[in-house]
Amino acid sequence: MSEWTFVTNHGLILAAIAKSPRTTAREIGDVVGITERAAHKIIKDLEIAGYVTKTKVGRKNHYRIHPAVPLKDEATDAAVGELLVMLGWRWRRRAVSDVSPEASQVIGAGVP
Repeated sequence: MSEWTFVTNHGLILAAIAKSPRTTAREIGDVVGITERAAHKIIKDLEIAGYVTKTKVGRKNHYRIHPAVPLKDEATDAAVGELLVMLGWRWRRRAVSDVSPEASQVIGAGVP
């Protein structure tokens, strides 16, 4: 019987970035259990889809999540920030400005 999870590697990478936005692709890959090369590819996919912005700071990358971007799923109209909250992400005040009014009603009570 094969191993499977409810969250894809793309979701796990996004959650790892949300938890630690200044980590390297190698560290992200280690957390998720994939190679650095695979982590780079997924991060690029997330950038192209608009979920993440990467900024070069010295020799490192810093990532910013855009929580109001809708999930790529026809079964729901949820934003990626709502998924991340379910996975344990804590919203920061500056991130709330990126949230749609509908999403802010769902997570408003969790804002510090």
